[in-house]
Amino acid sequence: MISVIIPTLNAEATLASTLASLVPAAVDGVVRQVIVADGGSTDRTLEIADAAGADIVQGEAGRGRQLARGAKAARSAWLLFLHADTVLEPGWHTEAAAFMDGIETDHRPVSAAAFRFTLDDAGMAPRLIEAGVWLRCALARLPYGDQGLLLPAWLYREIGGFRPMPIMEDVDIVRRLGWRRLTMLSSRAVTSASRYRRDGYGRRTARNLSCLALYALRVPPDTIARLYR
Repeated sequence: MISVIIPTLNAEATLASTLASLVPAAVDGVVRQVIVADGGSTDRTLEIADAAGADIVQGEAGRGRQLARGAKAARSAWLLFLHADTVLEPGWHTEAAAFMDGIETDHRPVSAAAFRFTLDDAGMAPRLIEAGVWLRCALARLPYGDQGLLLPAWLYREIGGFRPMPIMEDVDIVRRLGWRRLTMLSSRAVTSASRYRRDGYGRRTARNLSCLALYALRVPPDTIARLYR
């Protein structure tokens, strides 16, 4: 039913947990294929992916390119794009299956879906960021890639798929979908807070907002990527 596409680049620290969160869905027949789209890892990422039975596609780094390569290798009617540092909470596939069934039986309009953003850290700062993401998604239907993206394969192809962008590829595809074709699921996508802890919560949040503002001003993604590399 679902092919899961995970872009990786030296993701050994988090990939095993991400893959483990897919096991119950695979046992229940909801996840039929897992594709690891690697961009040149030099750590144990590919070893972990191979041990888990994932299909591996390799090529040039860049998340947009990697996601597009992974989608080309997908065999299922539904695609789920998931970051390598994001763990879906237990039971996610029950809600996802109900969402997919509603569309396939014409009981709900065709749309894509994203999960509820959560950080794996304690304290006030991560809760404030989660609240801000919830508000952004409620008002603007603008989930980021770390919330996952589940959609029919035919819809993915219809809108042109992921573009070969070094940054903002998630915002680009969501905007092409349009807010009317986006559904927010209640299941949580628990993302590693390591980048926030490393850069500082305030600085990381400011960086993300700056990228979004520059993209909205039509600054080329290559330029944005160079500014924030």
